[in-house]
Amino acid sequence: MVRIDSKKIFGWSGPAAGAAIFRIIKNIGPLSRTDIVKKTGLSKSTVSVHTKKLLEMGLIKEAEAENKSVGSVGRNRQLLKFAKNNGFIIAIDLGATSLNVGLCNLDAEIIDLRSKAVLVNNGPKKIMKEINNFIEDLLKVNKLADKKIFGIGMGVPGPVEFSKGLPVSPPIMPGWHLYPLKKILQEKYSCPAFIDNDVNVMAVGEKHAGLAQDVSNFIFIKIGTGIGAGIICEDELYRGSKGCAGDIGHIAIDGEKELCPCGNRGCLEIVAAGPAIAKKAKKAAQNKESEILESMLKERGELTAKDVGEALKRSDRAAVEIVKNSGQKIGGVVSRLVNFYNPSLIIIGGGVANLGNYLISAIKEEVLRRSTSLAVQDLEVELSQRNDEVAVIGAAAMAVNEIYSHDNVTEMVYRDSSTD
Repeated sequence: MVRIDSKKIFGWSGPAAGAAIFRIIKNIGPLSRTDIVKKTGLSKSTVSVHTKKLLEMGLIKEAEAENKSVGSVGRNRQLLKFAKNNGFIIAIDLGATSLNVGLCNLDAEIIDLRSKAVLVNNGPKKIMKEINNFIEDLLKVNKLADKKIFGIGMGVPGPVEFSKGLPVSPPIMPGWHLYPLKKILQEKYSCPAFIDNDVNVMAVGEKHAGLAQDVSNFIFIKIGTGIGAGIICEDELYRGSKGCAGDIGHIAIDGEKELCPCGNRGCLEIVAAGPAIAKKAKKAAQNKESEILESMLKERGELTAKDVGEALKRSDRAAVEIVKNSGQKIGGVVSRLVNFYNPSLIIIGGGVANLGNYLISAIKEEVLRRSTSLAVQDLEVELSQRNDEVAVIGAAAMAVNEIYSHDNVTEMVYRDSSTD
């Protein structure tokens, strides 16, 4: 739940007060007008005027009346809530090897979803064709072709300059450097579009509807083809000065010399992410260290992190050691984040996180071993409970948060008031 600071609201007037009231209703509603007066310090008349305006604009709606307890006197209190079904958001989760496109309401709830395996390194033209096909299908099947899409949110597996919606030198996305995603989507669908790194999007998803709804300071760690961190600081996503905060996959690991696509050697993701796990499994199979992995390699020709997961289920010793080794390397980097940032929660997600307890336990053990005692005193390390859909939810929530930012709603209320 997002905290509301009444000190920032008290004293606001005009459209800004209307926007503040809307934010409270959206984030913690349903609320009565009396509740809003208490939370904001605004007068009853001010709250009444602005809630009437927000209702007329379709930003909020009246909820079912709250029944008073038996024996009480007086009328039922009329509650107000965010009009989450008054519009739609397209949410795009593009990974290194997968694509998910969802149709969501304005509370980032998934209405319909399309998914398929893709290779992001096939380049933007092929991928954008797949995305557009999914969007058109979602609109057609849900009979929304003639209705306005309020916005589009998209996560991509690489660094993004958020303000411009441009991928910037993404190591695993050849051909995507400075590709104008934001501009292309906005022009095609006539609505605002917001592009961010996929890990940031997943962190937003966890904050909106996952394990971190009531947590103000946490880090989301994605482990997949790459490794990255999304940072929530005091309830807000922290992107850094250029939008690349949390790129922990390119922190160098002592003693590791393997060349990373970024040009450096020994980066965390080149030695501990999904491809590294698969590479180590293949080597173990070739060295006859595992009959299970050796059999899989003969049958399939190559191995993946998912294959290692299958071997784990059969208690394969080589698979256990490979996964624990990756977990230890990741945990070593995460411990540095814990010492520096002191979060209360670490959430682990991404495709490789599905390897389960061996990975998570190794990360936890290393974090506890390497972090200061005070930093881990109340720290929780958890596996995402919505791993398969958190990026879609986050992409939609990101778009909604931007569309309904305080400044934007203030402008909406101002424009609407000026036409009365």
